[in-house]
Amino acid sequence: MKNLIILCIFCLVLVGSTCQGASGSTKRTKKEKKQITVTVLYDNYVFAKGLKSDWGFSCLVTGTEKNILFDTGMKGELLLYNIGKLGVEPKDVEIVVISHSHRDHFGGLLSFLGKNSDVLVYLPVSCPETFVRKVKQMGARVVTADAPIAICKGVHLTGQMGHRIIEQSMIVDTAEGSVVVTGCSRPGIVEIVRKAKSILPKDIYLVFGGFHLLGKSEPEIKNIIKEFKRFGVKKVGPTHCTGDTAIGLFKQAYGSDFVKMGVGRVLKIQAISK
Repeated sequence: MKNLIILCIFCLVLVGSTCQGASGSTKRTKKEKKQITVTVLYDNYVFAKGLKSDWGFSCLVTGTEKNILFDTGMKGELLLYNIGKLGVEPKDVEIVVISHSHRDHFGGLLSFLGKNSDVLVYLPVSCPETFVRKVKQMGARVVTADAPIAICKGVHLTGQMGHRIIEQSMIVDTAEGSVVVTGCSRPGIVEIVRKAKSILPKDIYLVFGGFHLLGKSEPEIKNIIKEFKRFGVKKVGPTHCTGDTAIGLFKQAYGSDFVKMGVGRVLKIQAISK
């Protein structure tokens, strides 16, 4: 009888252990929330050691329907150096967006296409025809759009903005709100934010990239920050041509919602669940 009782206790312990293990397994296999990742590849500033900075801008956006390279910096060899150090695989890129036809934003494109030309390249309408031909000769497909356009699910371009210098910016739809990516913001960063809001009428979670505020006075910059607040921009990541004074004022105004940028900076943003 004593042996029978011990056997029953052993069986109960074994069953309890098995159930607990099954429960733990369920938790481990539960799907994690999908994220959109932004990796800065080229910038005036360095965020992570071992990378190189230079005047220009480029970032990679993954976790969207297509992997998107936004701008390519000025020097192809430097872009490829940072890409290699960050473990980015050029072959994984499916779309390239060039914000405007200044060398610090398209200078690295041909070098990149030498590593992966099987991409769709969105060029601004102001790009010289000679450069467009070179891009096509590399094997890439080219699109120029003067109006807002969806380049893949949840990602839009503003279309051409500005007059003397034509520029396009990118808007990414996320679970946190829209994310606005700018090259140099020569049409005006407030105008870009306003356009983004009209294309994707939802809260703006983050605006990052070059804001082109070099030479602006402190009162002018503070007025721009007020406009950001009025539009409900939650976070900011000013860099590249924004200028140190303006970056400092944005940091002061946004506090913990200021996002420090630079080569090697990686941002994780929750994607919209399907």
